[in-house]
Amino acid sequence: MKPTKSADFFRPFQGLKKLLENKSDRVSTPPEVKPAKQPDVPLDPDADARLFRDAMADVKPISGNNHVVRTASIPTPVSGAKEPDSEVMGRLNNLIKYGHGYIVADTPEYMEGSGHAVPREVIKRLHRGDYSIQEHIDLHGLSVKEARQVMEKFFKESIRTGKRAVLIVHGRGLSSPEQPILKTKVYEWLTRGPWRKWVIAFSSARVHDGGAGATYVLLRQRPLTKRFRKKGS
Repeated sequence: MKPTKSADFFRPFQGLKKLLENKSDRVSTPPEVKPAKQPDVPLDPDADARLFRDAMADVKPISGNNHVVRTASIPTPVSGAKEPDSEVMGRLNNLIKYGHGYIVADTPEYMEGSGHAVPREVIKRLHRGDYSIQEHIDLHGLSVKEARQVMEKFFKESIRTGKRAVLIVHGRGLSSPEQPILKTKVYEWLTRGPWRKWVIAFSSARVHDGGAGATYVLLRQRPLTKRFRKKGS
């Protein structure tokens, strides 16, 4: 016997599929909505500053002594610390313009010499300027042969007229490919040539007299002979 269909049986989802299909037919896909184009706003470099002022508008400073005051301390220079750049540049400027701080005797270009049994102090005094320069000669632009002839004539005249302290300007020879030619020759003539017996001492000049490009020479009143050397030794 077939079961009878009860009219009172509850079916809550009956017809749900058909209902959904009918709704899907009526609902259409909405059109794509594009965001509205924002107007070009120029950059404002002061915007951050205004925002900060607006944010701090209601802030009031602390009054009275309810705050801590810190004082920056200046560090004391320690021994061996580097000099400020301004001071270094100032010294360099004075050295280039006026020669301040330049000591010829402390450079490799300095040269000196002395005759037999001459105390070292005489050379120091000569370079220091203790002897007044009575005559000078300039060998710039001369060949070695010409310079020797001019120097011999100069020495003869200086000795004849009783000049004791003289100055020979020969240049530093910086343009020479190897060593300064005239300067080297002057040293050779003062130490090995026939005029060495007239030389008490010689040294490179001070800056204002030509520095390493000139030489002070202290001359004798009479030449140093071998007989005198043996007697004085």
